[in-house]
Amino acid sequence: MKIRSDIIRVYKTPHTWVGITSGLLLFIGFFAGALTMFKQPVDAWVSPPQQKLNQVSTAQLDLLVPQVLTQHPEAGRGFSLYLTDDAQVSAPMVWEKPEEGGGRGHHRLDLDADIWQATLNTDNTLIAEPVQPSKLGDLIDMLHRTAGFPDPHWGTYLMGIAGALYFVALISGLIILLPSLVKDFFIVRAGKNRKRFWLDAHNVIGITSLPFHLLIALTVVVFAFHDELYAGLQEVVYQEQPMFGGNAARARGGSGNTPLNAQEKTLAAPSLLIANIHAKAPEYQLTQLRYMGLDGPRAAVRAYIYHPDYLVRGPVTAYLTLDPYSGEVTSDNYMPGKGTPWAETVMHFFALHFGSYGGTPVRWVYFLLGLSGAFLFYSGNLLWVESRRKKQKRDQPQVQQPMNTRLMASATVGIALGSMAGVAAAMLAGKWSIAFNYHNTNALYPQVYYCVFLAYVVWAFWRGAARASVPLLTVCAGLTAAIPFSSLLALLAPLTGINNGLWINTDTASLAVDATAFVLALMLWFAARRTAKRLQSANRDTVWTTADNEQTSPAALTETAAAKG
Repeated sequence: MKIRSDIIRVYKTPHTWVGITSGLLLFIGFFAGALTMFKQPVDAWVSPPQQKLNQVSTAQLDLLVPQVLTQHPEAGRGFSLYLTDDAQVSAPMVWEKPEEGGGRGHHRLDLDADIWQATLNTDNTLIAEPVQPSKLGDLIDMLHRTAGFPDPHWGTYLMGIAGALYFVALISGLIILLPSLVKDFFIVRAGKNRKRFWLDAHNVIGITSLPFHLLIALTVVVFAFHDELYAGLQEVVYQEQPMFGGNAARARGGSGNTPLNAQEKTLAAPSLLIANIHAKAPEYQLTQLRYMGLDGPRAAVRAYIYHPDYLVRGPVTAYLTLDPYSGEVTSDNYMPGKGTPWAETVMHFFALHFGSYGGTPVRWVYFLLGLSGAFLFYSGNLLWVESRRKKQKRDQPQVQQPMNTRLMASATVGIALGSMAGVAAAMLAGKWSIAFNYHNTNALYPQVYYCVFLAYVVWAFWRGAARASVPLLTVCAGLTAAIPFSSLLALLAPLTGINNGLWINTDTASLAVDATAFVLALMLWFAARRTAKRLQSANRDTVWTTADNEQTSPAALTETAAAKG
């Protein structure tokens, strides 16, 4: 296919600048998004096994709930019942004590929540205790949604804008590649021309995963601005008619009751709700009942139902809404095939973004696509830097690279590697702090992440991209390797007779976390070695030569000024 060169130039400009302005934000979003595919196993890896309470039968749930509401009335505002005995489920009943002055809002990372869990003893007496569930998965999810921006609302909007720019970059990049698409589709030329290698790798990953990236770009925009979008559609198009079908109260997830306190009306037995759910969705597995707003006019129970073969609305499950007092199903709009055309369309977009179908194999595919997407943005930035370097003419003195290319190279190295190292360090901080009996573990996660992230960024700008890249890659590899090494120390503790306070969760999901971290550590170590070798033979007219960085990095300039003084 032939396209005029002037048209290619027109599309190359937005592809380049749109990619540069949003690439680093999207790197963090994609890397963290890949990890959120296994959010629960990551939390399970950090959490000690002694926090788990025994599961109970359906009949015992009918005894458990009244006892909790009697002895812990604060649970009357809302609680969750967990119906599976998975390794990630800590207890059959969990609730949160309300904070003074109200909550933090659903967008914020709540690290100080007062969480309680309960079960029944063998004689059906209540066992209730406070618990500190790991918030590491929530931190990673927050990074995925906001790229770590301090204000979660503005961070979400920022990622929405980045998603829109990302869509423009995808379309313009496809047009640029069309003339050579067939000829160079799967070619990756790993020769002396490093720019050609990075360009080939960038193109292959971008084209082979293009449908995935287009979908993610569109859904990111919808997720970021869906409140404004829904409000506008409701006001202009639907008006008094609910967008997602059903009557107005039920469409909002409520029972439509007048304001009542939990004490003024008796909750239906959980066994009744479970029976009604099984009758409504017999082929689904019921995993959770979430009681919401029991002290207000929109009391409801959300049932989480799982089936690996369907596209569903949530990150993992579909939903049913029930009346908590009658036990009747009030809405099935979030079940596959039950909603309005608009609800079905939205559900499909959500499912394709979350990867909530096909079970574990699809989640692994999304994990790999997420990592490849992060590489796409990293390689795009490297291409921008390399294409703007000033070439040294023969028999001429060494040229100094433009400030903007040196700054972009430093930002690419510091931000990309800093986000990876920060997550690894946060995981280690969680496990080791518990081993040393530090009880405010959740508060450590953002502190450690941001300290490591900022240290990486400062070091990259201080030393320059070339001089900083190898040590930063090496440290990142070491932190990632320390994840499975911590589990190995716990495994060897009984053999050595040394009680180091560590533990190893032997469920398949937790062991997969160790194995994945080990593979990533090897890849990072290999990248560090290859980068070191590359720096030794780099052209002097590039930001990737240590000779240029020795002259122009802030560290070198400071050392030179001190020597002259």
